[in-house]
Amino acid sequence: MTILFSRRAVGAALSSMALAGCAVLRPGALNEGARDVAYGRHPRQTMDIYVPAGGGSGRPVVFFIYGGSWANGAKESYAFVGDALASRGFVTVIADYRLVPEVRFPIFIEDGAAALRFVHDNVARYGGDPRRIHLMGHSAGAYNAMMLTLDRSYLARVGLSPGVIRSAVGLSGPYDFLPLDIDVTKAAFGNARNLERTQPIHFARKDAPPILLATGTDDTTVLPRNSEQLAAALRRAGARSVTLKTYAGLGHAGTAASLARAMSWRAPVLDDVVEFWQEVPPALPE
Repeated sequence: MTILFSRRAVGAALSSMALAGCAVLRPGALNEGARDVAYGRHPRQTMDIYVPAGGGSGRPVVFFIYGGSWANGAKESYAFVGDALASRGFVTVIADYRLVPEVRFPIFIEDGAAALRFVHDNVARYGGDPRRIHLMGHSAGAYNAMMLTLDRSYLARVGLSPGVIRSAVGLSGPYDFLPLDIDVTKAAFGNARNLERTQPIHFARKDAPPILLATGTDDTTVLPRNSEQLAAALRRAGARSVTLKTYAGLGHAGTAASLARAMSWRAPVLDDVVEFWQEVPPALPE
């Protein structure tokens, strides 16, 4: 299955996101969290941490991964996500990661695993509960999140068990995009020896944690059938909790932009993901 993931479409989606951010999405501060916390030695291996007002301890954690065709993006551009989720009581982490063309598959996923290891080990310092970590990503970031969730090998390499991820949310993500027939995917994945193992749908499994997949009917950048097909594959594999949300009239950037409190009128994405997380069973004590 292929996806429509052209440079023109990606550029338009990113421009839409940037314009929205300039207008209404950027908060003025990081609440009580921290900026540019290093999880590795590379300049892009840093993260911002957003803490709900008033602090506290034992709060659920969201690790958000932004998109950008694996070649663009900066954590500061998604401050609106950290602000929105922190306002709902979640300690929220947004990490940069190395990008194409400096790196190719699977390095951008491995950076996510390294960042997740750091979060697991240190988030309690910011009031988060390391037993309640939820992954969330948009576009290429949703791809990264699903690979970390479904392919056990990435967490194993950093000494984490699959159970560390309590749930995963993918917004407008590409999960089934072979053959590599456009420049974006060729640049990121053309080096892979086994292309099947680059596809999240290949790793659909019965014991996957609860998963929410969301897409917009007007998305021409990453077609909605990516979310539909992954949801179907997970259900065929016997996964117990798979939710598919389709938002009428939303384009590619809309599923992420609607997370902003000032943009929530576009679609109830924020309400839906928070409700989903509230229904995830608690982790067993370690």
